Amino acid sequence: MAPLHAFAPVRIDYILDSVRRLGTSAGGRLDGVRVLDIGCGGGILAEPMARLGGQVTGIDATPEAIAAANAHADMSGLAIDYRCTTAEALAGSGVQYDLVYASEVIEHVTDRRLFAASMAAMLAPGGTIVITTINRTLASFALAKVALEYVLRTVPAGTHDPARFVKPAELRDEFAGAGIMLDDMTGFAPLPARQIGGNGFIRVGSLAVNYAASGTHA
Repeated sequence: MAPLHAFAPVRIDYILDSVRRLGTSAGGRLDGVRVLDIGCGGGILAEPMARLGGQVTGIDATPEAIAAANAHADMSGLAIDYRCTTAEALAGSGVQYDLVYASEVIEHVTDRRLFAASMAAMLAPGGTIVITTINRTLASFALAKVALEYVLRTVPAGTHDPARFVKPAELRDEFAGAGIMLDDMTGFAPLPARQIGGNGFIRVGSLAVNYAASGTHA
């Protein structure tokens, strides 16, 4: 989980900037904002969102992840509604949220268009959608697959399937088909080792490896 913890601050900053940009909330708080964290895992992003005042629901298809998330939220005194379910199943209930995000999830999804439609269905009018994922390039194969899994071994081998990495144009097209305009994209890159220990990520102009996208109903 260490790489995800190191990656969390820049993702949180981007999510908050997207919320402010699209008018879902003002300032640096999420008071009263209904938040859906898809693929929440152990709650790495859900907990900061709750601390910022968000009314957070976190979903994950893995029971062990939900159990860990619940245990950690209880220890931290945070009221987060964790559920073991999928985006598609939850969308069928008709529930809606002001902020819907899926971070490092869509590259593991089999049917991305169905996933995009499910996210769109759960987005309240005027709400914000945020995606973070991995581009399908030679650079991402070298870094996100070969280096992380087999050289540095910071994530388990087999974590990523490069064939499922998502090009920005594909992501825009798939969400446009669901009625969502992704009108902002930015890249992420590891912080150089000489800066603050190199344990973290920064925003960059290149979308070649990790990137984020945000938008709302078209």
